Order: sequence, then C-alpha cells, then structure tokens
Amino acid sequence: MSVDQHSDPFEERLSSALHDTGNAFEADRGALTDGGRVRGRRMRVRRRAAVLGGAAGIALVGVGGVLLLPGGGSGGEDGRTSAASAASGAEVTADAQDTPAPVSGEELIRTLKGLLPDGEFSGEQGRGADSVGGPFAQVVYDDGKGPAVVGVSLSLVGPGSPQAHEATRCPDKILIPHDSCDTSTLTDGSKFMMFKGYEYPDRRVDTRRWIAVLVTPQGQQISVSEWNSAAEKDAPISRPAPPLSASQLEEIATAPQWRAAIGAVPEGAETPSAESSAPPPHADDPALREMFAELVPDRVEVVSKGGQGSGYAYLVLDDGKGKSFVQVNVQPDMSDVAHQLYGSAETLDDGTMVATRQGPGDERSAGVVMWTVDTMRADGRRVVVSAFNTGAQHEDATRDTPALSMKELRAIALSPRWDDLN
Repeated sequence: MSVDQHSDPFEERLSSALHDTGNAFEADRGALTDGGRVRGRRMRVRRRAAVLGGAAGIALVGVGGVLLLPGGGSGGEDGRTSAASAASGAEVTADAQDTPAPVSGEELIRTLKGLLPDGEFSGEQGRGADSVGGPFAQVVYDDGKGPAVVGVSLSLVGPGSPQAHEATRCPDKILIPHDSCDTSTLTDGSKFMMFKGYEYPDRRVDTRRWIAVLVTPQGQQISVSEWNSAAEKDAPISRPAPPLSASQLEEIATAPQWRAAIGAVPEGAETPSAESSAPPPHADDPALREMFAELVPDRVEVVSKGGQGSGYAYLVLDDGKGKSFVQVNVQPDMSDVAHQLYGSAETLDDGTMVATRQGPGDERSAGVVMWTVDTMRADGRRVVVSAFNTGAQHEDATRDTPALSMKELRAIALSPRWDDLN
C-alpha cells in the first residue's frame, strides 16, 4: 500500500470489520455515501465495514450496509487515532506558542524502528505531521520468524468527546468478531485498549491484526497495529501470530516520542471543530435498542441486543427455529438524498416513502439472505430495518428465512415511536 493510499490502521480495521458485519439496509449505497459527505451536519455515510472497529471505539451506525462514524470523516479528519501516555507517566508539555517544527515521515520511521526489537526492516513508508492524512509510519519487520507489517498512526481528538471515548471502546463481538479486547486506564488518566482480531472478520484469510490504542486526557491519540504477514492484505501468512507481544505493543504505543510528534502537528489541527466534539445527532444507543426490542412481536424471543454508537442497534431473535439477526438504523435529516435512495418507491398518505428488498446477504456467508424495509418520513428521518437468517451476519445461514416476516419488518420500520427519538 502506498503512502498516499494509507489510512489509519485502526480505522481500516474498523472499516474492514464493519463491512463484513453489515451488507444491510440495501439501497443506493453510492448515493448514500455521496449524500453523507455533502452534508457536513450529518455523520458521514460509510460501509459498515470497519471497526475495530470501533470499534475500538467506534460509534457505528449502519445504513445501506454502511457505517456512520461520529463527527464524520476518517481518522485524520475526525481525529479518531489514539495517543499514548508515556510509560514513565510523563506529562505533555507542548507549548502552543512554541510549536516545534513538524516531524517528517522519515523521522517517524526512524522512531518506529528504534522502538522495535532487533530485526531486519524493509517496505518503509511514512508521512509527516504536516501531511494530509496526518502522521503515520509503517515498516515490514522481520525478527527471524517471518516478515510482518507494523505501523503507527497519530492524531488529535477532542478531549472528552465522543470520538475520544469511542477510540478505546471494545467492539461488540456480534458485530466485530475477535479473539480478545481489553481496556484500562493508566495512572495519568490515559485510556488504553488492546485488540486482537483479524484483517477479515469472516476469516476467509487468516491474517491476524492486533492493535494498541491510547488516548491521553489532552486528546492525543496513538494507534499501533501489527499483522502476521508482509502486507495488510493480499499477502501470504508469514507466521502464526504478529511479532510483538501485547506488552511490547503497549510499550511502543505508550512511548513519549509519539506525543512529542503529535505536539508538532501544525497549528489549527490541534483544535477539533465544534462539530467533531459535539455528540452525534442521533438517538441514544441504549434507548434505541430498548425501543427496538419492544417493537418485536411477542411470538419471538429477544436472545440478545446491542449496538455501537448512536442511531444503530441490533437484536438476536429466536422463534424456536434458530437465531436471527435483526438491525435498525435511524438517521435524521436525510431528505436531500431521498430521490437517490427511493426513486419510485411507495409513498404513503403522510408522505412516508417505503422501499423493500429481499435478496442475498453477505456474499462470503453461505446461504445468508437479507430482508429489508427502508423508510423515510416527510421530515427526512430515515428508519431502516433488516433481518437475516443467521444469528450474526458474518456467519453462515442457520435457518431458511429470517425470524421476522416482511410485514412485521414493515410494521417496525413504520412505528410512530421512532418519531419520538431526539
């Protein structure tokens, strides 16, 4: 992957993971994405591919098989990369009036290599603090047991903002399959997350991806990722696991050199915009999932429920014939892209547009089907409900059809209770 193409490893993982968890809410995905980008006041529409997700903190909202990230934008734009607190507990002392010269990509590469154990290096890539996309360094590291990609990505996030919280929030295993994820608080108040998962959540290729994410109280964010192959994608597995242990990965993520590099980010980039620091304009996640569960017919049992972020919730249902994954996405103010999403869809007397779809689900999961009812109120509020014939979108089908009928999905999507959400 070239430097120009590089994106935050953490975001990529999230992106990749969510892509695999949700090919749902089928509509015109391109139109969705374009519309979301045009509207800065809304969260950007993306494929639910990600997260760590979220992961590791990701507020996820899926629509049209897409992911909405709080505040919109990528890691470099909305500041979702992590910052570490030094292992020694040293405090950040960067003087806003005496900002050091931006650190170059070459310097970041040298720093990364200096923090890694002895070994051979190749495939070096870097981007400086004043570059579009933010500071980043990546190398192919070989300790004698096989080459592996190791990378670090740096940025800033609003202290105490939803992005800061989500960056170190472990993903829901129903949405983002992984081996383990742990979070902790360091002595200086920094939040730390260690995630061990896979480049492809469906494990069609067994490329492992481990990520350490740190966010300081000042909003400095550092993300360190490693793989067990010489490239993030499309490279043979070179070793059973990535080269660095969890403790080694944490030691690199908490190295004070990264915080110094973030301190050299050009003036203006350090202050998150009001939009990126504000809560996303969607329903509160717990309230959403509870309402969703209450709208399910009594004939089915709610086995589990969850969601990540605002505007998205899921349920796992069981009608006695096996588990069925059902999800809802609620988005306000989408009227500007209604013509792209609904076309000649049915329009009710109150102006609500209704589109339906029954077709295949995730193409990498055998036999999975997805049934969707996609609605938009006259005020632009979009409610999309999808159901699958499996207990998790990334797993093969466990039953012939979803647990809810299209009539039941329609009743849920058109419920007036969605209009009561803030």
